[in-house]
Order: sequence, then structure tokens, then C-alpha cells
Amino acid sequence: MSLSLAAEQPEPPVDAEDGAWLECIECGETFAPFADIRYTCDECDGLLEVRYTDLPSLDEFEGQGVWRYADALPLESGVTTQEGATPLYEVPRLQDDVGVEALRIKHEGMNPTGSFKDRGMTVGVAVAKELGVDRLACASTGNTSAALAAYGSRGGMETLVLLPAGKVAAGKIAQASLHGARILEVDGNFDSCLDIVQELAARGEAYLLNSLNPFRLEGQKTIGLEILEAFRDDYGAFPDRIVLPVGNAGNTSALYKAFRELVQVGDLPLEDVPKLTGVQAEGAAPMVEAIENDADEVRRWDDVETRATAIRIGNPVNAPKALPGIRETDGTAVAVSDDEITDAQRDLAAEGIGVEPASAASVAGLRKLRAEGVVTDDERVACLTTGHLLKDPDAAAAAGSEPQPVPNDTEGVLEHLRE
Repeated sequence: MSLSLAAEQPEPPVDAEDGAWLECIECGETFAPFADIRYTCDECDGLLEVRYTDLPSLDEFEGQGVWRYADALPLESGVTTQEGATPLYEVPRLQDDVGVEALRIKHEGMNPTGSFKDRGMTVGVAVAKELGVDRLACASTGNTSAALAAYGSRGGMETLVLLPAGKVAAGKIAQASLHGARILEVDGNFDSCLDIVQELAARGEAYLLNSLNPFRLEGQKTIGLEILEAFRDDYGAFPDRIVLPVGNAGNTSALYKAFRELVQVGDLPLEDVPKLTGVQAEGAAPMVEAIENDADEVRRWDDVETRATAIRIGNPVNAPKALPGIRETDGTAVAVSDDEITDAQRDLAAEGIGVEPASAASVAGLRKLRAEGVVTDDERVACLTTGHLLKDPDAAAAAGSEPQPVPNDTEGVLEHLRE
């Protein structure tokens, strides 16, 4: 496998196009990036990654948002709604309560459609246009469908989304619907939806834009670049650890790739690479199981359940990329209960940061690892929150306070407050 922090910058093959190509992480086979549509290796069905002839350093980037990093992406521009450049919030009370040297919250819910998925879609939809496809498709627990529908609509392309019936938050379905997607509700879970979408893609019926698509992860790696730049500017050092929710493990894979590329150009010393720390819900934790058992691959969980709907996934397709990412960075993975997730959602809300349940898993995981002594008090930590509060308003209402009925006059209101 070619995934290693110590790997040297690769030599371009003859089929490189404008300094970029696709390479299989299992067998090393290479492919021209835009000559044909492919999601996995023709030879061994392994996952693909985008490689580059000349990788830029952090000091070479200019502009703002995802396309600030165009020199580290497969195209110079994309189908964009000004995604990226999301806040890295300070949370002083939560930082003191958890007991770490520094804690920042990278809130990806502040992207245009309310989740990190916009970063991947601005690149993925642009590549789809480069390839000349006219129908886009994804399986989704909600956020992917919202982002794909928005970016597909902006790009003037037909969008098809498959959702597990009755398992997607209303706010996310509303987004996909309003942006004009064709929504198909499948009598099964997310993994069943993805099986169907992969088969549709294999038959040439649609262009797949789940995180199995290597181009989508290129957009998502910009999360890591923004975090590293901000910590360097604010603390004069990179974060010791980045904690993130894990569903299909796309972000874990993408951040690991960003780190490897910066190591190759000499911007990120090996000893300064942040520890990638994945968090899953206890009812959907196949990655945690693999890490705890030191397994080489993830065992598919057919039955998954958690109120954190965005990470209710039992077969993370990016595990072959994410497992090395966690291990090579000396990170770990931890499972948290739904109640711990809700408590963390309230903790973030108390700091004025509104996130959906899956996002709060990162803070819940940090708390658990800090209590267990895995995370030490001298660490500088970034927690990734992946989706906005209003993605799942029902969960927010359930976690919040109940409305209180009062009389229809001022004195009655004051009396109620005194009581």
C-alpha cells in the first residue's frame, strides 16, 4: 500500500494530465484523470487517489475558500457557491472544562448548504462537467444529498439521490427537494443505498459522487489545510490532535492525504503531524472495532442505529485510506453513546455553536479520551463539527429546553419569572 507519511513525492506516469493522475492505493496502477470515468482500480478494484507532479507549499496559496487551494486540486476552478473558509471558534469555557491547553471548533456547518460536503461537491461536480456526464447520483444520510442537489443544480445537471426511508432528518430532505433533486427513498439503510448507487454508476446510468469518488476527497482535504494554517497563525504551531466524527471516513482519509502532501514538500515535519482521532456512535462503530482489534480491514455492520443520523453507517468505504491515517499519525478511535453526543451538543450550544448530533460526536469523543488519559492536558486540539444545528431541528428541539406557557399580560409574565 502506498499510503505512508514517509512516502516520497511520486514521479508522474506517462498518463498524467496537467500534472495530475489517479493512482491505486493497493497495487499502484495509474490512470489519466479525465480520460474515462472510474471510481476504483481497473486491475484490483482498490481505492484511487489523485496524485500531483508539483505540490505547493502552504505559503503559496492565495485567496479564500476551497479554491484558494487550486494549486493542490485537480482543476483550477469549480462549480462554486463560495464554500470553505469556515470559522475556527474559540470555546474558552469548554476548553477549561475538558482540560486541554487549547481547544478550537472547526465548524463546517457554516458552509453554504450547512455541512462539509460542499467542499467535496465543488470539486466533484466540476470534474463531472469535465468528464461530460449529465446525471449525478449519491447515496446519503442527508448532508451529501443536500450538497449534491445544490451544486448539481448550480451546474445545470440532473441529480439523483437515494436515501434510507425514514432515517434522514427533515431539514436535509427539504434541501435536496428544494434544489430540485430526484429523491428516491430506499427500504434499507445507507449502505444498501450505496450498493445500489454503485451499481447504477457501474452501468453508466449516473456519475457517483459519494466519497468513494477520489476527486471529492480532494475538496475535503482543504479542511485540514485551513486548520493547520489557522493554528500556525494563532499559536505558532500546528495542532497536536484533530478529532472528527466518522461515518464513511472520507474526512479522515482526506485530512491524512493533506498531511502526507505537506510532509512531502517539507512544510509539515513528521513529528508535528496532528494525531487523527475518529469518533463514532456506539451503535455504528465498525472503524472503532477495527482499531481496537488491530484489524487490517473493517467488518461491515449490517444493523446500525444512532440518533446521530449523519454517521449512521456500517460499512465505511474509505476505511482502507482512513485506518492507515489513524495509525500512521499515532491517533486512535473511540465510540460514544447517544447520550454523550447529546450532552456534547448542549456543551457546544452553551458556547453559542449550533451543530447537529453527529457533529457533536467529536467533542463527546474528546471528553471521553481526556477522562481516560489518552488525551493529555498539554495538547492543542481541534474538533471538527460537520453539520449545522438546523440540519436536524427535531434533534435540536429534543436536546433543548421546553417552551413555557405564560399569561397574555406583562404582570403574568413577571410572576412566572419570579416563580
